[in-house]
Amino acid sequence: MKNINMQYTYTKKRLQFGKQCNFTNYEKVEADIKPHAESMTHYIQIDPVTQGTQCSKICSVHEVNTNTATFRDSGMYHSEGGWPKDLNAKDIEQTVRYKRKIEKDELYIHTMLQLLPPMEQCILQNNVCNIYEQYFSYMEPISLIQRVYSRTVNVYRDILPIKRQITHLSWSPDQGNRFAASYCNTDFKNAINDNPQSYIWDVENPNTPCVILKPFCPILTLEYNPKDSNILISGLMTGQVACWDIRKGSEPIETSLVEFSHRDLCNEVLWINSKTSTEFFSASKDGQIMWWDIRKLQMPTETLVIDLCKPDDQNIDKATGISALQFEPSMGTRFMCGLENGIVISGNRKGKTSSEKIATRFKAQYGPIISLERNPTFVKNFLTVGDWTTRICGHRDFLMGGAWSITRFSVFFLIKMDGTLDVWDLLIQQDSPVLSVKVCDEVLTYIKPHEQGQLATIANKKGTTFLLEFSEALTANQKNDKLLFTALLDRETRREKIKEAKNREQRLKMKSLRNINTETECTTGSTKNDEKDLKCSNSNTNDVVLIHCEEDYDNAIKAELLKEEGTNNEIS
Repeated sequence: MKNINMQYTYTKKRLQFGKQCNFTNYEKVEADIKPHAESMTHYIQIDPVTQGTQCSKICSVHEVNTNTATFRDSGMYHSEGGWPKDLNAKDIEQTVRYKRKIEKDELYIHTMLQLLPPMEQCILQNNVCNIYEQYFSYMEPISLIQRVYSRTVNVYRDILPIKRQITHLSWSPDQGNRFAASYCNTDFKNAINDNPQSYIWDVENPNTPCVILKPFCPILTLEYNPKDSNILISGLMTGQVACWDIRKGSEPIETSLVEFSHRDLCNEVLWINSKTSTEFFSASKDGQIMWWDIRKLQMPTETLVIDLCKPDDQNIDKATGISALQFEPSMGTRFMCGLENGIVISGNRKGKTSSEKIATRFKAQYGPIISLERNPTFVKNFLTVGDWTTRICGHRDFLMGGAWSITRFSVFFLIKMDGTLDVWDLLIQQDSPVLSVKVCDEVLTYIKPHEQGQLATIANKKGTTFLLEFSEALTANQKNDKLLFTALLDRETRREKIKEAKNREQRLKMKSLRNINTETECTTGSTKNDEKDLKCSNSNTNDVVLIHCEEDYDNAIKAELLKEEGTNNEIS
């Protein structure tokens, strides 16, 4: 509707206005009532008088003196009849003497003759009934073990039409109301990273992300500051690290220089325990670990090259790529890293030389270590995930990651390539998971449990994040769980030490046999006979090893066949 002009101007000459008006103020009396002289005679001046009035009902005084009655609780011991007050029921001599006295009384026999017939009738009735009969035997007994289950709370999907893989998840420290997800296609054969943006999701809103991060290249890993929910750090595909402040916008506030960053993809970043909460360290597949400070992010404060052959040379050309990184705040300067050749290194930043910093090594997997997690309660024990194993038992599907439960220390989670989540509880059973959930049909890429234990976020290759809630049986500890789990770990540690000692003895025996064979080789005259003797001796020494290897191979084949038969029976 168009606006209508509601104004109109009237024009008039001054001559037509008339005479000018003059206004003045004056007092005006509306009413004037004169006094009456006759009314003066009715006026009487009275002195002030104070007088009280009682409007309630008047009652006389009634008083009654009542004597209070005192009461006392008393009882008798009726386990074997009523005992007198002056008799101590716990004194055997007094009770026996009192029983003899009662049995000699004439009324005792007369009373017993009256009480026996009804008592005998009750005993006969009880004998007729089957007091051991089991009622409700047709009902199935309820299991004493708590029911284990999980449910999907929300699903968070990538808002872009071209779906991307989620490479990392991180919960915010403020009660876990938000989580950050980094989106990046690591499979360079199929899709291209056209849009490098990542998201911060609100748990209650799965439709749209609350914050969209817009870097200049895709983000591989993203971590919240444990003391400030507005600060994040990320590792980029160019090998650089970036710092974010969501209060200042969706772009990074500072980025490291390319010449001082990693040479390969920066796939791991973690905050370290410092007074200022501004320090973190990063790792890459170029074999370098770098320590940074967000107040001066242009170049790292310290660099360590993982050179397993000559650590002191720090030759980056001979470094082994790092595929997993772990840091426990309660352990100070100690850290752990998993390498691409399956070795786990337990390092100490306070080491004087590079060889002292990476002194402790573990041969954990055959291939690259995908996930490396310490137990939150037993920090000396850690979980490694790689190839088809978790160093506990084998799996038919390739494992993509794992994590310990934050609240229940005997539970850990594994994600597989077929989209299945396995929940293991070592206190209940060690041969199979207590819960296996088919989350989706796509490949699962990352899992991050919540600090309160009930929730966990799981990401897949198509850019979808699933929020799962677990039952109390998987999140709460029982009374003796800590003692039982400690005994389990001690027992397994002792067993591994015994196996290692036996293997050491066997290696020494084989070494001594080889030395004897070399001596016999030197004493023989002819070269042909020496070759024959050497072949015979090698065959004799290798017989033991070959027999053990063949037995292990046969046992493995039999176990696989039994598993296949069991699965076929279940399917049929």
